Amino acid sequence: MCELYVKADPILYESRARSLRIRGVVTTLRLENQFWDILREIAEVDGMTTNQLITKLYDEVMDYRGEVVNFASFLRVSCTRYLSQRRVPAELSVVRSISQ
Repeated sequence: MCELYVKADPILYESRARSLRIRGVVTTLRLENQFWDILREIAEVDGMTTNQLITKLYDEVMDYRGEVVNFASFLRVSCTRYLSQRRVPAELSVVRSISQ
């Protein structure tokens, strides 16, 4: 089982910093490359750039919660939630095809 994880390409867990403007303030976010890739995918699905998506997520979480203690962690969790929701429809289609 662990082989699946330990054989991951090290470039995926190498972290990279990116600067972007959120609410008029230039800020730097440091995330692992795999999370940047997932954020890019989410942004593409929604017809946005990665920076636009991150800004939108920041605005929405601030409107909803009023603060974000650790925005980078929030983005990581958002990525894993996206992957979980993406997996569910695929699993349902497999179940449907088996039951037919």
